[in-house]
Amino acid sequence: MAANTGKSNSNKNTTQAQRKPKPATRKARQAAAEAAAKARAEQAAKDRRTQTIIGVAVVVIIALVLGLIGFNIWKSNHPTQDTGEYNKAWSEVQKAEPKPAHSTEKGGFVLSKNGLDKPVKGVPTVAVYMDFMCPGCGAMERQLGTTYQQMVDAGQINLEIHPMAFMDRYSTDEYSTRAGNAAIEIAESDSDPNHLLKFIELMYAEDFQPNESDYQPVSNDDIKGRAIAAGVSESVAAKATDKDYQYKSWLSAMSTFTPLRSELWNRSGQLKGQMSTPTITVNGTYWDRNKLGTTDMRTGLLKAIGLDSSAVGKEGKLPSLGTGTELTY
Repeated sequence: MAANTGKSNSNKNTTQAQRKPKPATRKARQAAAEAAAKARAEQAAKDRRTQTIIGVAVVVIIALVLGLIGFNIWKSNHPTQDTGEYNKAWSEVQKAEPKPAHSTEKGGFVLSKNGLDKPVKGVPTVAVYMDFMCPGCGAMERQLGTTYQQMVDAGQINLEIHPMAFMDRYSTDEYSTRAGNAAIEIAESDSDPNHLLKFIELMYAEDFQPNESDYQPVSNDDIKGRAIAAGVSESVAAKATDKDYQYKSWLSAMSTFTPLRSELWNRSGQLKGQMSTPTITVNGTYWDRNKLGTTDMRTGLLKAIGLDSSAVGKEGKLPSLGTGTELTY
């Protein structure tokens, strides 16, 4: 009986345990649901903040990239001069000895009907920057050389020659330096400016000017022959082409300094913001040959200084530009 009674009590206890209510009430379930919703909302808010931060960062990065691109485009259109480099190069020019007695401060030789370094008053000064190795300089000389000569003889312009020697690397024997030095020595020692102009013409002749891409050596005697053919005396020609190269250091320093002058930099084209030869200025104002289009250089230059083609070489017929700086073309 005792055994039976114990078994009955055990079954009763088990039944009661199974019938105990679940601890989670409706209120508890509602609270848990609200907590889960709150957690989800907080996570969503956190995700939105993260996305916002990422979005802002992306916008900032894009703005910085676009700003950098814009700055580089602006800079390419507004090249600036390196003051330190400019001053250093000018210091080397100042130190170079000997200096030509008749050059301008910036390395030009002014030719007029009055002679060297005796400019005609009231007429334009056309400055030409050139290297005797430069093919473009040769092409320009062959187009404009005769016109220069006619206008100088008639007192219609002053012609300022700037020999340069930055293309020595295209020759095996410093041709640019030797030719440039010869031109300077002729300018310094020959009183007739026509001789220098003729020398330049002969040096740029198609059958004489060396090819920058296939250089064939040109001797000092060859250069001397050109000088004599231009009317230069034997003694001056010999001195101009000996191995002394009197103005080599000055020419080298000036050839380093001149390209740093921002007023000589190309205003358009692939070389915008750099100097290249040939370069022409009129009364110190850069003449942008890149804008000529189909107009030939002679016509363009005459329009720039305000002189009719039919008036070239006629004394008393002066360019309308005078000493002004507003080029008419």
